[in-house]
Amino acid sequence: MPSPAGSFLSPERLRRARLGAALLFLVNGAVFANLLPRLPQIKDAFELSNSVYGFVVIAFPLGSLLAGTAPAPIMRRWGSGRTAVMGSVAIALMILLAGVSGGIGGGLLVLLAYIVPLMLAGMLDAITDTAQNAQALDVQRAMGRSILNSMHALWSLGSVIGGLMGTAALALQAPLAVHLAISGILFSAVAVFAGTRVLTMEEVARVRPLAESSAQQDALPADGPEPAQDLPGLSEQDAPGVAAAAHEPSSGAASAATASPGSAGPARRAVLMLLLISVVSITGVMVEDLGQNWSALYLSQVLEASATMAGLGLVALMCAQFIGRLLGDRMVDRLGHVTMARLGAVGIAAGLGLVVAAPAPAAAVAGFFLAGLGSATLVPSAYHAADLVPGLRPGTGLAVVSWLMRGAFLSLSPFVGVVSDALGLRLAFLVIPVAAVLAVLAAGHLRQPART
Repeated sequence: MPSPAGSFLSPERLRRARLGAALLFLVNGAVFANLLPRLPQIKDAFELSNSVYGFVVIAFPLGSLLAGTAPAPIMRRWGSGRTAVMGSVAIALMILLAGVSGGIGGGLLVLLAYIVPLMLAGMLDAITDTAQNAQALDVQRAMGRSILNSMHALWSLGSVIGGLMGTAALALQAPLAVHLAISGILFSAVAVFAGTRVLTMEEVARVRPLAESSAQQDALPADGPEPAQDLPGLSEQDAPGVAAAAHEPSSGAASAATASPGSAGPARRAVLMLLLISVVSITGVMVEDLGQNWSALYLSQVLEASATMAGLGLVALMCAQFIGRLLGDRMVDRLGHVTMARLGAVGIAAGLGLVVAAPAPAAAVAGFFLAGLGSATLVPSAYHAADLVPGLRPGTGLAVVSWLMRGAFLSLSPFVGVVSDALGLRLAFLVIPVAAVLAVLAAGHLRQPART
C-alpha cells in the first residue's frame, strides 16, 4: 500500500517505478563488470607491473572523484530518472572505447587511449550512481517501506551477469571490442526501457513535499526544525538536504537523527556524521574494488588458477552480495542498520582472512563469497543514513558519501599494487580487515532511533 507521500500514485504505477529503478541498478552493475574478468589480459597486453597496474585501474574512480558535486545540479535540471538513463548509455560507450584500446595493447599512446575513456566512464558513473539512488529513494518514500537493499541487490546481480559474460567471452577467446560492443548495446537497450518506467520529475516533486510533511508530523524536535545548512566546501546550490526523508517505517524520526553529542553547530555535526557514515560505506566499496581489480590477478598469480577459474572470484563475491542484498531489507528491518553493519564487517574480516590464508583457488573463492556477503548491506545502509543527516537539502548527503567512497577507490588499488610488488598480494589484501574493524566502530552512526 502506498505511503501518504505516494498516495496519489496507483499501486501499478509504483510497481512500474520500482521496476525502472531496479533495471537501472542492474545495468550499472553489468556494463562495467563485463570488463573486469579481462583485466589480467589487458595487464599482459600492456606488460604492466602490479604497481603500474594499480595506478592504471584508478582511472575509473579518478573520473568519479573529479565529478565532485556535479550530480545534484544535473539531477535538478534533468531529473534523477532521465539522468540515470543517459548516463548508463554513455558509460557503455566509454567502456567500449576503452576495450578497443585494451584489446590492442602496446605503447603509451594506446595506454592513454585506454585510460581516458575509463576516466570519462568514471565521471559518468558518479552522476549515474547518485541519480539512480535518488530515484530509488523517491520510490521508497512513495511506497513507505525499505527497498534500497533490493535495489543494490540488482546492482550485484548485474555484476554477476556481467562477470559471467566476461568470463565466458574470455573462455571463448572473443575479441574484447566485439564482446564489449555486444554487452553495451544490450544493456543500453535495457536502460532506455527502464527510462519509460521511472518516476518523472513531476511525480518526484509531489512525493518529496508529502514525505516531508509526513516526517515532520511524525516527529519534530522539541525546539522546532533546524534550518538547512550548507556544508563547508559546497555551494548553497549544491548543498541541498534530506532530513525529510525519514518517512519510511524503518528509518525512525528525523529529529532523533540530530541527537549527536557536543555543542557543535548543525553544519559541523552534519560533516562529522557524514565522515563516520563514510567509513562504513568505504569498507563496503573497498571489498568491491578488491574483487573487481584484484581478485582475478590474485587467483591467477598467487594461486595459479586458470583464466576461467580466476574470473570466478569476482562472480562469487557479487553473487554473495546479491543474496545478501536480496535478504537485506528484511534483515535490516529486523536487526537494524547498526547490527547488520557490524555483522557484515565481521564477515568481511573473516572472508578476506580466508582469502589470504587460502592454499587453493577454491578456498579463496569461498573467502571472496563470504566477504561479499558481509559487504552486502554496508553501502545501502550508509546511503540511507546519509540521506537522513539533518540540516541538509536533497541530494547532498548522498553526493558527499558517494564522493568520499570514490576517493577510497582512488587510493586502494595503488596501495595494493605498491605493497604487492614489495611484499606480495597476500599481505596487501590485509588492508581490508583493518578497515572492517573501523567500520564496526563507526557503525553506531547508522542508527535511526525508534519513534516515540
